[in-house]
Amino acid sequence: MPIKPLFSHGPLPGYRLFFCVLAASVLMFVDQRFTRMEDVRAQMTMIVAPIQWVVSVPSDLLNWGALALSDQQALVDENRRLREQILTLSHRGQRLASLTAENAELRSLLQAAERHEIPYMTAELLSLDNDPFSHQMVVDRGHRNGAYVGQPVIDAFGLVGQVTAVSAYSSRVLLLADASHALPVQVNRNGLRFIVQGTGRYGSVSVLHVPDTADIREGDLLTTSGLAERFPPGYPVARVTEVYHDPGQPFAQVTAEPSAQLQRSRHFLLLFPPPPEELGDADWDEDMDISASAIHAAQRLRLPNQPVTQEVP
Repeated sequence: MPIKPLFSHGPLPGYRLFFCVLAASVLMFVDQRFTRMEDVRAQMTMIVAPIQWVVSVPSDLLNWGALALSDQQALVDENRRLREQILTLSHRGQRLASLTAENAELRSLLQAAERHEIPYMTAELLSLDNDPFSHQMVVDRGHRNGAYVGQPVIDAFGLVGQVTAVSAYSSRVLLLADASHALPVQVNRNGLRFIVQGTGRYGSVSVLHVPDTADIREGDLLTTSGLAERFPPGYPVARVTEVYHDPGQPFAQVTAEPSAQLQRSRHFLLLFPPPPEELGDADWDEDMDISASAIHAAQRLRLPNQPVTQEVP
């Protein structure tokens, strides 16, 4: 009696493979051409949200256990460090209040646009992407909390990245170190503007197209410039660690270290910068006429021995 084979042979597996390849190609085409798939992807992410919460439970239990089993001396030392940090931040806050008032007065004299406080909401890390060629993470804030695609994300030390996908209860964040992430920055010391791009490594980013004669040095702080109207200006991005001048090449090779602790931070802030249309007439325009009072104020604030370049009737 013939033995029945365990695995059937025939044209059926080939049809299955062809159907899977065809379905995958259609889905990729629809996802590329139509924005409707973003809503479908967001709805599908809601199914994965409970799994993400369950996966984060062991880490939360480990942190709770470490805190519960800490000895008294460790808690006392940590309490002392936190008190010293609060005192230092309080001192900086007092100086910041004075500088803020002085800056507001100077901007009023120059009739410059007023800078407003940027609202934010807190978020906590849920999971990291396991793909070694992709630097992304998932945080526990979604569109029900007000998160949106393109929203800037920072930690206590600097810029982390931006939101690239939003579901109901979570959001996916593209980190600054990802090779596909780039943003405009400026040197805090002199205002030179460049582009910073991720290198695929957490500890370094590249500063692109830096002229060989540009005034950029090791230790310079790079901050967001506010160009492209995606990231608000003034937030730390990276600090220059190496400037290499290759003889005969028009551009220098500049490497910087991200200011944010991309591999250690668990708590983040999602910023809500005002949209450009809400800034209104306060924005500076090259076609705006400079008033006589503004020029007089600028002349009073100019450096000593600096000649006046424009006379006011």
